[in-house]
Amino acid sequence: MTKEDEFKLLVGGYFGVQEMDEYKLKEYILKDLEEYIKNFVALNPISGYDYVGVAEEIKDKVSLKIKLQDSLLCLRRVNAPLELIFMVKARIEELK
Repeated sequence: MTKEDEFKLLVGGYFGVQEMDEYKLKEYILKDLEEYIKNFVALNPISGYDYVGVAEEIKDKVSLKIKLQDSLLCLRRVNAPLELIFMVKARIEELK
């Protein structure tokens, strides 16, 4: 996986969690994901890469199902509660 692809996955996962309104503590997870993304960018700089533009494109153009699938991969990286992971899986099943 390239650095660009990993960044897209992380951002997609962030926006996927953002859609989980039924999870009461999502703001804490979003903060953890935001810090994780910032650390990733700091450790893996990509010269000339439009981070903000790519993030906006993902937010606007990527389907909810893909964002939620990305979030499943990201949530494990920030040690998110299993409750949220199960809720995301259930939401993906609803979308099928």
